[in-house]
Amino acid sequence: MATKRLSAGLVGVAALALATACGPVASGGSSADTGGSDDGAGGSRLTVFISGDTNLQDLWEQGLIPAYEEANPGVQVDVVLDLHGEHDQQTVAKLVTSTEAGDDPGFDLVDAGFVVASAAEAGVLHEVGPDVVSGLADVHDTILTAGKGVGIPYRASSVLLAYDSTVVAEPPQTLDDLLTWIEENPGQFAYNSPATGGSGGAFVTTVLDSYLSPEDQEALRTRYAEDVQEGWQPGFERLAELGPSMYQGGVYPNGNSQVLELLGSGSIAMAPVWSDQFITAVENGLISEDVHYTQITDPSFTGNASYLGIPRTSDNTEGAIDLANFVLSPEGQTIIAEQIAGYPVIPLEMLPEGIAETFADADPTALRPSYFSENTDDMNNMWDQLVP
Repeated sequence: MATKRLSAGLVGVAALALATACGPVASGGSSADTGGSDDGAGGSRLTVFISGDTNLQDLWEQGLIPAYEEANPGVQVDVVLDLHGEHDQQTVAKLVTSTEAGDDPGFDLVDAGFVVASAAEAGVLHEVGPDVVSGLADVHDTILTAGKGVGIPYRASSVLLAYDSTVVAEPPQTLDDLLTWIEENPGQFAYNSPATGGSGGAFVTTVLDSYLSPEDQEALRTRYAEDVQEGWQPGFERLAELGPSMYQGGVYPNGNSQVLELLGSGSIAMAPVWSDQFITAVENGLISEDVHYTQITDPSFTGNASYLGIPRTSDNTEGAIDLANFVLSPEGQTIIAEQIAGYPVIPLEMLPEGIAETFADADPTALRPSYFSENTDDMNNMWDQLVP
């Protein structure tokens, strides 16, 4: 392995939304009711809804949108941010009621994890393919299929194994090798508690999956599979056994960032990390270039693509499609790669040489999905009870 530097249930949801007083706000602090419409000056106005962290807000407001507006004079793109997706249920409920009433939901393009989950199941997004969004013709079928016919993949990331090359000459290449290394090098490995970040969650998921059949793994990824969760027991026992070999004899950092800080300070020599966060940290000098990364196998860590969606009743569907095509263009994909180190979803040969070199070892078509959200919640709760 090469290494590299560096909708009955929705009725209840709707009721919850009506009972929720606060919601997402626009960048300027206004209510999120501003929608895609004509701006009154002869140009087109679009609104992008983001469910996520401020790094995504910065990606759109400081990268994608200025470039798009420069290429399309007269077009104005606004952003509405729901920080950390705290109101995802409310937002999906709003999409449901807007679709049923035939009303504009107040935004034209959605950047959120629920695009290929509850929103796809609710039927509130436009069906898309290369015939609708031409830029999808350059996206691999595997990633496109995972969008369930409504998701527009626009970036990807995976959890990798980062290691200090001044300490680790030959990094582990399989999960078994990694677990052996952890026990032979006590205190030199850390992962965050799974409820506080996906990198730790990926490590836990990978250990649990190593004790499950492919059929049970698939069930945990595609539905709420409480009946399969009994198979987690030996995996949790193995994780508990590893406790004394963890950083400081059993300390689990709070979040992805704290793991990176431990790597950056030299407090640990190895950890699972998100690809985009790690690459950005190296570029910003927060982590030494002596810290490299690899991907393990049997099984690999998890990863995923991120998807955009277009509401069925958006007032500016054509504008949303045009913006999505820009995001999938070489210019858009370069902005994403440079600003947040997101894996490109179009062929690397379409991108500048430097970008292609950075992501040469990244394969977004081979991402191993995470668990279905309800299974992830149960996993996190069980880890809290059984492991620390």
